[in-house]
Amino acid sequence: MVIKVSGMRDASNIHEVSQLGIDWVGLDFRPNSERYVSQISSCAGIIPDYSSLSALSSQEPSQKNHRLVLCGVFADDMPQNIVTRVFNFNLDIVQLSGTENMVMIDNLRHTLDPDIHAGIKIMKCLAITKPEDIEKYKEYAEGIDYFLFEIDENIKDWNILASYDGKIPFFISGNISIDDIEKNRDFHHPLFYGIDVNEEFEAATAIKDVAA
Repeated sequence: MVIKVSGMRDASNIHEVSQLGIDWVGLDFRPNSERYVSQISSCAGIIPDYSSLSALSSQEPSQKNHRLVLCGVFADDMPQNIVTRVFNFNLDIVQLSGTENMVMIDNLRHTLDPDIHAGIKIMKCLAITKPEDIEKYKEYAEGIDYFLFEIDENIKDWNILASYDGKIPFFISGNISIDDIEKNRDFHHPLFYGIDVNEEFEAATAIKDVAA
């Protein structure tokens, strides 16, 4: 199971969390987010760009002994803004959390791959508030690499996703806490790829509690 820790922007905290053996780091590029990552040079000690994170990974690798995968989070952003962030932060994954359609996604992929980042992956986030919402995946079934099913906080049973019959791997998110992980330990699906954690593991906004 891949562990994605989102909402990070502090270089030292990323370094600390990387030692726990996580796999992906989510950088939030949505301007209205409390965890927004602005394009500030890493020498300011606030925002890590890819080169600073690469140095951390190469000098003191995570317990799984591989560099962190960087996932940029966007929502209904202009393509040129996404392209700029992919280039500046050398993002491996583009997560789209807005109302993006397949025309936009296809155009974005062709713009990024191969000229900006060969082999870039695209993840589409879908809000799940009821079982019928899972069917929304069909709109994107032929054009993305991962789904992120964001389960409503009132739904605690991950088995709501048992009806997903697509072919694309998926992550689960939605204010996931330790209690949710323990309660859903027996959840199984052949395309369940990982979990996305964020606020429930914070000591302060955008600072993850490494002891959690």
